[in-house]
Amino acid sequence: MPSQVNDLLQLLFRWAHVVAGITWIGLLYFFNWVNGPFQGKIDGPTKRAVNPELLPRALYWFRWGAAWTWITGILLAGLIYYQSKLVLFDPDHVGNPWLWVAIFLILLAIGFVVYNALMKAMSNKPLAAFICMILFAAFYFFLEFVGHYSGRALYIHVGMIFGTMMALNVWMVIWPKQKQIIAAIKAGTPLAADSPEVKIAGLRSRHNTYMSVPLVFAMISNHYPTMYSNPFRDACLTGVIVVGFFIVWLLYKKAATVEGF
Repeated sequence: MPSQVNDLLQLLFRWAHVVAGITWIGLLYFFNWVNGPFQGKIDGPTKRAVNPELLPRALYWFRWGAAWTWITGILLAGLIYYQSKLVLFDPDHVGNPWLWVAIFLILLAIGFVVYNALMKAMSNKPLAAFICMILFAAFYFFLEFVGHYSGRALYIHVGMIFGTMMALNVWMVIWPKQKQIIAAIKAGTPLAADSPEVKIAGLRSRHNTYMSVPLVFAMISNHYPTMYSNPFRDACLTGVIVVGFFIVWLLYKKAATVEGF
């Protein structure tokens, strides 16, 4: 592909990726840190009047923001990392980018199936989430030591892993459960807060919120070679994820204390 065309496509896809991502993640934070506490403060009649009008509109932009963030992100990664071996692999390694894009996408699909199965099968959700993080680490080290991905590519692919899990959560779990929740409200039989539909949608939304902060770092990490090029890049990334999760935990606690008028 001519370099000028590649540069133009990168510009357009990156622009669309950022706009779609702002839409998606902004609504994710609205649902978790604004709407969640708000729903706990309003009575049944108010919910029946407000939610059937509010939630379908918000969820429309939410799910399509997720879809277009993922689509433009994958296209952008293809242009930057899979058009050239120089960016994808370590300098002393020669690999086949087309083979590795296939491997990566297959592992993403398998990863979501396993994550979804663990969340359904295990009653101890924190333990299930911890196991998923161990599997994520195994995926990362597979790309590093078998795929010989460069430091820059590793960090970006962490963002792609989190972003894919989040987008699939939206379309495969959160949106279907939210449709059931909205239908019950419209029918005048709202689901209880401890109903399976509400609990599952809420859990996956929280997972997405926790993943979102490290995701944002991974997406901008190509600007910081001091992070991905140093000998302790894996430890640095681990620190980013831990700090990101801690920040989200603090923001959840803060959201519960913010008062309305």
